[in-house]
Amino acid sequence: MNAQQIIKEGKAILGIEFGSTRIKAVLIDPENKPIAQGSHTWENQLVDGLWTYSIEAIWTGLQDCYADLRKNVKAEYGCEIQTLAAIGFSAMMHGYMPFDKKGEILVPFRTWRNTNTSKAAAELSELFNYNIPLRWSISHLYEAILGNEEHVSKIDFLTTLAGYIHWKLTGEKVLGVGDASGMIPVDPFTKTYDATMVAKFDKLIEPRGFKWHLLDILPKVLVAGENAGALTPEGAKMLDVSGHLKPGVPVCPPEGDAGTGMVATNAVRQRTGNVSAGTSSFSMIVLEKPLTKPYEVLDMVTTPDGSLVAMVHCNNCTSEINAWVGIFKEYQELLGVKQDTNALYTTLFNAALNGDGDCGGLMAYNYVSGEPVTGLMDGRPLFVRSAGDKFSLANFMRAQLYGAIGVLKIGNDILFNEEQVKVDRIMGHGGYFTTPKVGQKMLAAALNSPISVMETAGEGGAWGIALLAGFMVNNPSGLPLPDYLDTVVFAGNTGSQIAPDPVDVEGFNRYISSYKAALPIEQAAVQHKK
Repeated sequence: MNAQQIIKEGKAILGIEFGSTRIKAVLIDPENKPIAQGSHTWENQLVDGLWTYSIEAIWTGLQDCYADLRKNVKAEYGCEIQTLAAIGFSAMMHGYMPFDKKGEILVPFRTWRNTNTSKAAAELSELFNYNIPLRWSISHLYEAILGNEEHVSKIDFLTTLAGYIHWKLTGEKVLGVGDASGMIPVDPFTKTYDATMVAKFDKLIEPRGFKWHLLDILPKVLVAGENAGALTPEGAKMLDVSGHLKPGVPVCPPEGDAGTGMVATNAVRQRTGNVSAGTSSFSMIVLEKPLTKPYEVLDMVTTPDGSLVAMVHCNNCTSEINAWVGIFKEYQELLGVKQDTNALYTTLFNAALNGDGDCGGLMAYNYVSGEPVTGLMDGRPLFVRSAGDKFSLANFMRAQLYGAIGVLKIGNDILFNEEQVKVDRIMGHGGYFTTPKVGQKMLAAALNSPISVMETAGEGGAWGIALLAGFMVNNPSGLPLPDYLDTVVFAGNTGSQIAPDPVDVEGFNRYISSYKAALPIEQAAVQHKK
């Protein structure tokens, strides 16, 4: 069947993911190959000191993204999307979206980027004897309780962005296990919220006299492959305002961007890992066994099928690189030079390959926002050098690329060096790897591990959630998710691999040593630059 026939007969599968700066839709065929896509650009807003996206922006973005997909389908295949074999929705994990009994949001969506929950996260980490990150939903909820926020008593449902979209389009208050593990810890054996921690939390807040218990307000947890409902007539109209899309399309469990990243890079099997590097970055290493103790910089989540994962999450990655590329773009325009922005990125990234292993002493901090791994509750992007450092364009760009993954290295050094975790392969995906070989080479140096990238990695999480939707409807043999990805989706494709260069590894180690030593400069900038 050709793509037009697949779309006309409703056999295509749609995945939509809400990223930090872009909402992306990917339409795939029954063989899991992308055949069309759409996108919408958006940005979070700082409102009353908290990072948020408005409800209006969420729905405008979703509808515009889907309309862009329709436009692509009509241009390429001359037909309309009338129905689909399955749909999946994913989004940035964590955050806080509380709703009342009428389904109205009680406070503006508090995203993963907010770092105002330090007191709550610290108290819960001690209570659970488990690292509870600042951005997790339970941290936001408890911080609101500690702050005596009036809305807490009215909460009827608490979910993530992916769970919210899924609920409004299907009527089902459910969440994929991977995304759920960013609300409150999940037991990898029961594959639902950890019963002991839930009980401890309920006991902790009992004196407050709320009418709800925690499980009353959380979504039901589902694992990959389970049915999570279908598109309702109202949901179909909310997604496709043109009215062409029919209701009844099966929808897979909504997932977080961490889980879809693992799927898109075939990194859900134990002893595999992946690194997603875009506006934010995170590494996911699927563990063979639990860690020996909790670590503040290592978050424990799960794969979409419930395996335990050690996650290093960094709030910042490529935003500062993008800002500097914008400066170079302005300079080009002043000179009257016309060059495609993508070509400019490629030129500057490749220039970094000629830099010194330690960036000639140059130092870059990419902290657009706070960075909990290094103890910064707020951020100030900085570029630092000494008069005697080797100040060249190559070293400058290399420092920016190193700086984008510096915090990621700090977290993973604990995982690999202290816990002696073993990994057979690490896959990279996201904008950091768009220029061939450059991002791979830098990350290989940072983690002292071979890094692979697949051609499909550029499709990212939207493709990953489409694969999960396909896993739900196109898996007649009932294969486990790792086997399904290995044999059906990737069929032996392991991507292109770059091994760490010992000179680069040694240079990155010198860089990160100076980076950690100079963190007080970043701290001072936060304190004194308002």
